[in-house]
Amino acid sequence: MRRREFIALVGGTAAWPLAGGAQMSSKLPRVGYVGGGSRNDASPRFEAFRQGLKDLGYVDGQTIALELRWADGRMERAAELVADLVGLKVDVLVVSNTQTSLAAKKATETIPIVMLATDPVGLGLVASLSRPGGNVTGMSYFNEVISGKRLQILRELVPGLTHVAVLRNPIAGGGAIFLHETEAAARNLGIKLQLLEVSGPDDFEAAFAEAKRGNAQAFIAFDDVLTFTYRQRIVALAASSHLPAMYGLREFPDEGGLMSYGPNLADHLRRLAIYVDKILKGAKPADLPVEQPTKFDFVINRKTANALGLTLPPTLLTQADEVIE
Repeated sequence: MRRREFIALVGGTAAWPLAGGAQMSSKLPRVGYVGGGSRNDASPRFEAFRQGLKDLGYVDGQTIALELRWADGRMERAAELVADLVGLKVDVLVVSNTQTSLAAKKATETIPIVMLATDPVGLGLVASLSRPGGNVTGMSYFNEVISGKRLQILRELVPGLTHVAVLRNPIAGGGAIFLHETEAAARNLGIKLQLLEVSGPDDFEAAFAEAKRGNAQAFIAFDDVLTFTYRQRIVALAASSHLPAMYGLREFPDEGGLMSYGPNLADHLRRLAIYVDKILKGAKPADLPVEQPTKFDFVINRKTANALGLTLPPTLLTQADEVIE
């Protein structure tokens, strides 16, 4: 063999692993993820999702390629962010709240969608929890016990509770089911509800002023991207209004809110990775039942209770999963 031919052969052989590596890299499964908040704000939940993938053997850049998009609390961008990922033809689209789930359902009927949403059946995202049908599956954030339990806890904490204000975003995708169930629970408990509607951060001060004029004794904030993004302002207004507050997400008592009772969303996001894994291995979303929450976290901030002059009953303290001192 002549020297020139030998060098060419060796050079070509040396290039084989590199070419193979590039080919493998281009074939990494692509998973799109749309978060409603900012990257920093949503970090604990997103990291739970990433850890769930890692536990199943998926590492970004090695065995999977993650395409991340963040709405930064501006849910009017949901359709735009989803469309971007649909255009990339991701293998699976993960959407982490109700608004992005609705946008994804509208954007594609072919790409598998793994969602976290409040009321998937009521919103038309799936045909049923046990048989989703179509290209959407995942986790439901709603369970009928939540609304009644939140009011029961408030009544146990606030003696003679008869009037509760409800802070809600009327355009939030899953707010209707929570309002319906809260109204039903309030009727059973003999509690009158006062609705405070907020569509943006400029509405919060007026809503709390209205609650005070209406002689509210406590209030509940429904969970959505708006209230979560501005939770520090809401917590501060609740304190200045001297209103005991119940929230759905533990980040609120972490920021000084009084109490939260609701599903563990970090655990929900971790479990979404299981759906991604099954779909990448060939399962169809139509055949993967939607899970409902069965475990709820009850968190109390004792410092805030003391500031409000509230005595925490021993029965509540024993029920609490965590008491922040």
